[in-house]
Amino acid sequence: MNYSPGCLNAMSGRKKDVYTESLELHEKYHGKIEVYSKVPIANRHDLSLAYTPGVAEVCREIAKDKNLAYRYTLKANTIAIVSDGSRVLSLGNVGGYAAIPVMEGKALIFKKLAGIDAFPICFENYHTEFVDEVKNIAPVFGGIALEDIAAPKCFELEEALQGIGIPVMHDDQHGTAVVVLAALINACRVTGKRFGDLNIVVIGAGAAGFAITRMLRCIGYNPDICSSVNNIIVCDARGIIHRHRDGLYANKYKFIIAEETNHGGLTGTLEDAMEGADVCIGVSVPAIVTPAMVRSMNKDPIIFALASPVPEILPHDAHMAGAAIVGTGRSEYPNQINYVLAFPGIFRGALDVHATRISDEMKVAAAHALADYVTHPQKHRILPPILDRGVVTAVAKAVSAAAITSGCARSFE
Repeated sequence: MNYSPGCLNAMSGRKKDVYTESLELHEKYHGKIEVYSKVPIANRHDLSLAYTPGVAEVCREIAKDKNLAYRYTLKANTIAIVSDGSRVLSLGNVGGYAAIPVMEGKALIFKKLAGIDAFPICFENYHTEFVDEVKNIAPVFGGIALEDIAAPKCFELEEALQGIGIPVMHDDQHGTAVVVLAALINACRVTGKRFGDLNIVVIGAGAAGFAITRMLRCIGYNPDICSSVNNIIVCDARGIIHRHRDGLYANKYKFIIAEETNHGGLTGTLEDAMEGADVCIGVSVPAIVTPAMVRSMNKDPIIFALASPVPEILPHDAHMAGAAIVGTGRSEYPNQINYVLAFPGIFRGALDVHATRISDEMKVAAAHALADYVTHPQKHRILPPILDRGVVTAVAKAVSAAAITSGCARSFE
């Protein structure tokens, strides 16, 4: 099923007007962020303290102990938002220049919601020295958010940057997975379904699909802190991913999915996967789920259709087909499942304890804090509003505590 451009515009309301207004906004302000001075520079004495000669003493102290950069510089509250522009929104590979507006927007969100100073670092293309280049900018920052980098490069880059002494997280993967886990916890509370008994179909085997699958299966996570789903089927454009599918070895990460899911060896199409499922989580393409597929699921199915800008199935159609709870990535529908609910609080909590990395325990703690923030979840309210600043505080507190218990917090004398 495909939507025409006219249908897309109709479903997005004032979409064309929003695009025009956005262009005008960006032209008027020449971007969305700027740098402000924290200290006064009103006379020569002020200058001697902030710059030369006084700053030399600060340099000498940090040279003795580089951890003092957290005390004396912007490092303690600043992150880099790194992208190569290879998978920006639904636009695909638009490159580093075209990625700047999105990274600026994310920096704005970090500042407004979590009080974090963030700066876009956009590379024009991914190349063999990319990992080293990102490592070399790390001294300035207290954390690195990887953004809009296509799979499998995003997996390889994030893995290569672990252990550099500051938190590095690819938000498209883990931010999305955290929010999906939180939403699913509360959806189970509403429907009475048992989390561990769910039959789940994940549509999409890219960055978000891979991370969601691994978090729900507790792969790499401590079972004591993460409830596990035993039965997950992952589908890509070719259908169900299974161990014996031709060409699987060409993609390391799809091979990993095949090894970690679908232990019953189910083969076939998305339609085959959906039959008898309790949950469908879509991180793929528009309009791929039909009402007939929803009707083939178990009673009171849960549908998270997160494709942007048009979901895998519209909420009205899913509800009419029998869905008990429906979530999308869009703000005009109930149950917006968006990683904005996760990444500001995760990085706020990590920065507050000068974390060296973001552990599995920290991600799971974020998901549970987000779910518990909604004290009385209902079918149309399984997550809090995105702009609720209390969410950041709750998630950050849980993440900081988990960083300490998991040994990721940096301690100072």
